[in-house]
Amino acid sequence: MYFTYIVASRSHNFYVGITSDIEGRVLQHKSGVFEGYSKKYHCNRLVWFERHNDVSVAIAREKQLKGWSRAKKIWLIERENPAWVDLSEAWGKPIKLYGEG
Repeated sequence: MYFTYIVASRSHNFYVGITSDIEGRVLQHKSGVFEGYSKKYHCNRLVWFERHNDVSVAIAREKQLKGWSRAKKIWLIERENPAWVDLSEAWGKPIKLYGEG
């Protein structure tokens, strides 16, 4: 499984990438492991992602998105995530079962 994804800052700077480990890659963005654009602009909130079975399809999608205008990327994010919520916010946290306090 491969993922094309967008991480963003609270001020709506964003970074488009690809990974085979979405949870691990988002954790890397959150911890600022890699120097570069996403660290410099605090792009550490997962706001959009797509799953792909084929790495070449995921790479092609990443290239396509990187070629899009900023407005079109914003449209893509807001179509599915209008509030720019961090989709990974609850990852790794305990799940409360129904009826638990």
